[in-house]
Amino acid sequence: MKFCPNCDIRLKKTSGSTNLECPKCQYSEGDSTKPEEEKISEEPQSDFMVLDENEGKDVLPTIEIECEKCGNNQAVWWMLQTRSADEPTTQFYRCTKCSYTWRNYA
Repeated sequence: MKFCPNCDIRLKKTSGSTNLECPKCQYSEGDSTKPEEEKISEEPQSDFMVLDENEGKDVLPTIEIECEKCGNNQAVWWMLQTRSADEPTTQFYRCTKCSYTWRNYA
């Protein structure tokens, strides 16, 4: 962030160029003859992963709990913080037989 040496106001980028200009006294800084470099924007990688129906069966821990849909007694489980930080985490379960997913708010 740069400031105008004349009136100490923050310099703003002029539209379509790399010049910085003072909105009050029109002081300008930068070279308008330089071509703008191409900017490669990368999307930030998220640590949050959503599982498809068939994902996670081989890497997530299993628990013995009865499936509400088919009655199978084995499911994979994981936990996510879906509410505010002072609330407990939400536990998700996915049946290993029918892939039905349900949650427990604890």
